[in-house]
Amino acid sequence: MVVDHALGADLLARLDAVPALADRTAVSDLSGGLTNRNVRVTTPEGDYVARLSSPESALLAIDRANEHANSVAAAASGAAPDVIAYAPEVSVLVVRFVDGATWTDDDVLAPENAPRIAQACRTLHAGPRFVNDFDMLRLQPHYLSIVQERGLRLPDRYLDFAAHAQAIGDALAARPVPTVPCNNDLLAANFIDDGRVWLIDYEYSGNNDPFFEIGNVWSEAAGTPDDLDRLVSAYVGHPSTSLTARARLWGLMSKYGWMLWASIQDGTSDLDFDFWSWGLEKYDRAVVEFDGPDFGRLLEEVRRSD
Repeated sequence: MVVDHALGADLLARLDAVPALADRTAVSDLSGGLTNRNVRVTTPEGDYVARLSSPESALLAIDRANEHANSVAAAASGAAPDVIAYAPEVSVLVVRFVDGATWTDDDVLAPENAPRIAQACRTLHAGPRFVNDFDMLRLQPHYLSIVQERGLRLPDRYLDFAAHAQAIGDALAARPVPTVPCNNDLLAANFIDDGRVWLIDYEYSGNNDPFFEIGNVWSEAAGTPDDLDRLVSAYVGHPSTSLTARARLWGLMSKYGWMLWASIQDGTSDLDFDFWSWGLEKYDRAVVEFDGPDFGRLLEEVRRSD
């Protein structure tokens, strides 16, 4: 076994507790992951990714047992890599390593990739149901209660938009759509391209409105309305004013909600990362939309059929 002392004795001891990793010949850090540490582990049987999670992640509404079960279901759908092992006693999840390119926002927004994103999402959404549900309209108030109870920071005017969030919920409820298994966190780094597009990282996964998935993809990449039109059209197979409005409102709600995730991380995490600025960039874009001329129109369009 090759021992990389830079990884630390504790991390290596956690890998030792996973039988599938016992004969490893190399271990190296992988970039990405703000609530866990990811390492590539080479064994005679192949290369794997070991995700070592922090116990503090429960504060962010991450359930590691759900993550494992949903990762297995996502792999069964064909959208995600196979799950190799799960060792809850040391908080390690092991999945097969995909030797492909990690996308950037430019890749997500490239017109030629819209059909590929849509196909990957449809594959996941048509797969086995997940063991839990996810709803940003419920998660956002939960995060807000944590922020307020702990006296954490809120950006200017945050509470002023509570009525806007309620209006979004009311508008979406007027024409509900069936929930499907969703990743719910498809930022660019969670797309891996080896000739096909894989969707990774199921920390926030759960059954959800599929247009949250599409809207969140678009929001995370800071796309334009034209980018969202293209994604929705690729996903449903035709242009749709009402479904594009639905995805855009969900994208707005995701920016509003993930700001609180960033506030919690900013106030509790010991990681060397500027969570506040990360969240504030999303929130500032949300404010532009809340205050902008399109908000009322979107609330009307999502209620209508095309």
